[in-house]
Amino acid sequence: MRTTPPEPPSSPQGSLLLDDQLCFALYAASRAVTARYRPLLDALDLTYPQYLVLLVLWERDSISVRDLGAALQLESSTLSPLLKRLEAGGLLRRERRTDDERSVAIRLTDAGAALRDRAAEVPLAIGDAMGLTPEQDATAKQLLRLLTANVSGRGRAQG
Repeated sequence: MRTTPPEPPSSPQGSLLLDDQLCFALYAASRAVTARYRPLLDALDLTYPQYLVLLVLWERDSISVRDLGAALQLESSTLSPLLKRLEAGGLLRRERRTDDERSVAIRLTDAGAALRDRAAEVPLAIGDAMGLTPEQDATAKQLLRLLTANVSGRGRAQG
């Protein structure tokens, strides 16, 4: 005898409907935003991860590989190939720190610093594409940072 499946919960929590999945909404939004970045970054001959590295360096020109990885939430094994490609492209250089030979400092080259002016249009174009008010933008960032901290275990005690 066949039985009918139980009624889904009245709230999306526990639901197996695709539209109720926050993870899918995040995935779809991430793909859409990254796709919107692609032509803008292609014009700069950059990939999205390379652009993120440069954002950090434009903010803080000299940074250790460890601190750069922490800022981008990337492991050294992921970061090293990115840095090699950016160095080969003449946008940055890696130097052993004189005060600590075990540590490598990342610095922009003149070409890397100059690229900042050309990249200034990117955040404006992305902001226009997102179509959020300044308040919505701030709220979205706040919620995404909270979600990241909670899921990674940095935002609350693990049970």
